[in-house]
Amino acid sequence: MSLVILLIGIGSALATLNAFLPVRTRWLAILGFFAGWLTIELALHILVFNATLIGALAAYGGLERPVGQFGLGLALASSVGLALLHLRSRRAAVTLQAFYAAAALKVGPEAPRYPRLHVLFPFLAWLRRDIEVLRGLEFAEHGGHRLRLDIFRPREAGTLRPALLQVHGGAWVLGFKEYQGIPLLTHMASTGWVGFNVDYRLSPKATFPEHLIDVKRALAWIREHAVEYGVDPDFIVVTGGSAGAHLAALVGLTANDPEYQPGFESFDTRVQAVVTFYGVYDLTNRLGTRATNYRSMLERLVMKREFAIEPEVFARASPIDRVHVDAPPFLVVHGSRDTLTPVEDARHFIEKLRHVSKKPALYIEMQGAEHAFDTFPSVRTVQVIEATERFLHGMFHAHVSGRRETVEADEAMHEITDTPPSNLAGATGS
Repeated sequence: MSLVILLIGIGSALATLNAFLPVRTRWLAILGFFAGWLTIELALHILVFNATLIGALAAYGGLERPVGQFGLGLALASSVGLALLHLRSRRAAVTLQAFYAAAALKVGPEAPRYPRLHVLFPFLAWLRRDIEVLRGLEFAEHGGHRLRLDIFRPREAGTLRPALLQVHGGAWVLGFKEYQGIPLLTHMASTGWVGFNVDYRLSPKATFPEHLIDVKRALAWIREHAVEYGVDPDFIVVTGGSAGAHLAALVGLTANDPEYQPGFESFDTRVQAVVTFYGVYDLTNRLGTRATNYRSMLERLVMKREFAIEPEVFARASPIDRVHVDAPPFLVVHGSRDTLTPVEDARHFIEKLRHVSKKPALYIEMQGAEHAFDTFPSVRTVQVIEATERFLHGMFHAHVSGRRETVEADEAMHEITDTPPSNLAGATGS
């Protein structure tokens, strides 16, 4: 029993220390990321688990030996760090209040809230009964490999609804739509949106831009089948995390570019807004923030080209190099402690968007957040999901208001042109 308490204390202390001082050694970086990510977002769960298990072991004599007492000391020290991590997550509300003010979003008590019970039991995000999920619809096929999407939508039928296209991450080589973007998709569906979680071909079998082409093909499929699934084809937004954010940003910045729409060049692939979480915005590593093996991974697995020979290809695949004046509205979300996609790149990207684009470019930097922090409901996740929903709802409201004003202007023009000449003079003259 004493030895078990020691192991719990050592494991908890190391995980907590790594959450504050992330391991950056090349061979331990991935392990350090996973440990830090889970510890930061599940700090309260770990705290309760440690207390419960150590208490049970102590009841059976686990603290009678010095080994167990030392383990308890480590666990107590770890508990202080875990409590600080939890409090930092709760302070996300302060960051988001500043975001609401900057975005001029009025958020009252009637605004939809993500179920807080899901924070205690994260698996409930996959078991929601207030929405309908249609799984495994095929939207494309390449060499026998079928690409599919899942649809998240309200159970109640209604008028045409805004749509959200979600792109999973995984460094372009792995990832599963079934496990990414779920908190956002389910929350948006519960507030009246229709969400689409899509597959795309993965490297090393796929070579860029095949990943991007697949996402654009999914977008074209959604627009083509919009009425069938209750979607407003004039309002579709795209979102994604990590490599998925890279692809989502490129979807927004390369609308209707025939280079990335082979065989479906005539389809409209514009989106009305882009939301990116902990994204990859620069494949050239111009800021030097990436690990030394980052570029070699891209060269061998994703781009299948050498940067030294064709640097322009890497630049064209970088969202930061595709920013233009007519870019759609962007919301960029990033964690300040991201060990896989450095926050400096996100800051650089949003700075360029704000300098070049004439549309809104908003930024949320979550203090203390790791990469992939929104994979499951946590104290921090639910607040960011609510902020994202309110940003997108504001975009859709502006879209509907603009469309209504256009219709009213058209109706007024029809009334004028249908007026007999004698009355027209009286209507326009003094």
